[in-house]
Amino acid sequence: MSSMKQIRLTGKGIVGILLLLIFAAVIGAGVYYYNSYQKLLKNPDVVTAEEAAWLQRDVGKLMILPDETPSTATVLDKDKLQGQDFFAKAENGDKILIYSAAKKAILYRPSSNKIIEVMPVSPDDTQSSTAGTTTPNTNATQ
Repeated sequence: MSSMKQIRLTGKGIVGILLLLIFAAVIGAGVYYYNSYQKLLKNPDVVTAEEAAWLQRDVGKLMILPDETPSTATVLDKDKLQGQDFFAKAENGDKILIYSAAKKAILYRPSSNKIIEVMPVSPDDTQSSTAGTTTPNTNATQ
């Protein structure tokens, strides 16, 4: 006769183990996302570079883009941009890609994957027309 004990799981035991596994998975995911968030706080340029890359990829599917890295901005308050032709159809959340060397600005709406406006710009225009926007991409040339 064997001296090994048989472990018999009841319904309560299985539920307990499943709850323990779910709890461990939630804690693990929380730690992972917290660490990712802390890394982004230390190096926000990673986010802006990634955003510029996906914007170029998405807009590049809709039109031919200049061969340079754009400055990017996001429309935060479309009301502050009233009276400017380029932003006439802008909505909050729209993205602006500014290609300084090509002297071109593109207003893109990610929610509908549409280019709303394209306009030639001069260096003076890029400084004065971004009152209701935020410019997170500091890596691009201006």
